[in-house]
Amino acid sequence: MLQIGTKAPNFTLLDKDGNTVTLSDFAGKKVVLYFYPRDNTPGCTRQACAFATSYPDFTAQDVVVIGISKDSVASHLKFAQKYDLPFVLLSDPELQAIQAYDVWKEKKLYGKVSMGVVRTTYLIDEQGCIVWAKEKVKPDENAAELLAFLKGE
Repeated sequence: MLQIGTKAPNFTLLDKDGNTVTLSDFAGKKVVLYFYPRDNTPGCTRQACAFATSYPDFTAQDVVVIGISKDSVASHLKFAQKYDLPFVLLSDPELQAIQAYDVWKEKKLYGKVSMGVVRTTYLIDEQGCIVWAKEKVKPDENAAELLAFLKGE
C-alpha cells in the first residue's frame, strides 16, 4: 500500500463507456480512488452501492469517486447499469494502476493461495498527494468512513 504523503501515481485507463480517463484530468479536485476485486460479487456490490448512496455527499464536497478493478469495460458497464452507479468505473486488465498503487497481492482463500486485488481505498488531494489510505477496507463502512474523514470527524 502506498503511504500517506506520497504523490499519487498517474494512470490512463478506459471507463465503462470506453472513454479514456487519466488521473491528472482531476487535478484541482479531491479524488476517492477505490480498488476492488471484482464486479457483481457480494462485497464489491455492497461497497459500490454504499458509494452510490453517498455519492451526493461526495459531490457536494467536490470529490470525484473512481472505482477500479481488472474487470473489462463491458463488465463495468453492466455492473454500473444493474446497480445505477453514478461514479466512474475504470477497467485495468493490464494491472497498470493496480500495481502502481500496490494493491495486487497474494491472497489466501480456503487454503488456496492466489494473486488478486486487496480491497484498498485512497483519498487524493487537489495537489495529487495521498492524504488517506486504508487496506482491507470493509465494503459496508468504506464510503461512510471516508465521508467522516472529509468532514473532519
